[in-house]
Amino acid sequence: MRGRRIPISVQRRLVLDLLYFAKRIPTVPVQRRMSLAPLATARAECRQQVRWVAIFTKAYAMVAQEIPELRRTYIKIPWHALYEYPTSRALILIERDYNGESAILPVSIKDPAKESLHYITGQIEQAAHAPVAQLKNLRRWIWFARLPTPVRRIAWWIGLNWGRQRGNYFGTFGVSVYSSLGAESLHPLGPVTTVLNYGVISKSGEVDVRIIYDHRVMNGTTVARALVRLEAMLNSAMVKELKKLRELTRPIMCGRA
Repeated sequence: MRGRRIPISVQRRLVLDLLYFAKRIPTVPVQRRMSLAPLATARAECRQQVRWVAIFTKAYAMVAQEIPELRRTYIKIPWHALYEYPTSRALILIERDYNGESAILPVSIKDPAKESLHYITGQIEQAAHAPVAQLKNLRRWIWFARLPTPVRRIAWWIGLNWGRQRGNYFGTFGVSVYSSLGAESLHPLGPVTTVLNYGVISKSGEVDVRIIYDHRVMNGTTVARALVRLEAMLNSAMVKELKKLRELTRPIMCGRA
């Protein structure tokens, strides 16, 4: 059969680069079935509801404050070692249209543990809907994806193995979710130490939550304990913040996954 040749777009180049380096990391998924009934109730009752991904991102960053292994990464410059960051930086993958094609682009949130759910939701909404020309971070990634492949691969390798700069460009953990579409990924890949992922959240708050981790940096028992702590954080600190938002009269962008 005669088909047609489709050139690799800029947005596809970004995905190819990500997978090129992600597949070299020995990652292992750990899953926990969580009961988030208090959180689901607080979110449903909140007139200024926020995105689920904002809630999970902040809660995970707060857990990472308590568990330093979640703020570490494996680097090779100037020699093989572990590098620990003082705070977290989240890299949230979002889908949006770019030049008529679906694109997966990263949104960087610095130290989400200290930011409000309102702020994190606003950053995600802006990245998902504002013109790309107005988004400095997304413009930088798209510009970088236009460079020749050898140049990109060298730059990626240096960025991923230079401890101080790695956190700035790639974050300390990733978040990849599309449960709002009624589906979930069992083992998402990313060139980071951990990727946070969760499935479809039921009305009662039951959900499968996963952490995909770099086994060179930590053991599965550490991740299992982190999931236990994450569930507690979601049902305590996040519920408390949502209840405070309920008292506000100023609306914020809300209601999406």
